[in-house]
Amino acid sequence: MRVISRKTLLLFWKIHPDAEQALKSWYDEADKAKWISPNDIKKNYPSASILSDNRIVFNIKGNKYRLIVKVNYKHQMVWIRFVGTHADYDKIDAEII
Repeated sequence: MRVISRKTLLLFWKIHPDAEQALKSWYDEADKAKWISPNDIKKNYPSASILSDNRIVFNIKGNKYRLIVKVNYKHQMVWIRFVGTHADYDKIDAEII
């Protein structure tokens, strides 16, 4: 998958250094993945939440942080839509971000 954009993750872990390793691991795994459906994601990330419009919510660092992405399976692309604390996540609508 082509992940857009790693810079978003980097800026986040500069503010929250304890998230760095978890986000780097997620990025490396997603970058190498060949997801063709949400089921492929659930195989490796059973706690991921599948939302409408091909959005996926990943729990990062024991659910301390949340990562929302939008996936285009046909073109093998992943857009990072949100990365934040669990409290920040509670303030947004993950279905439309």
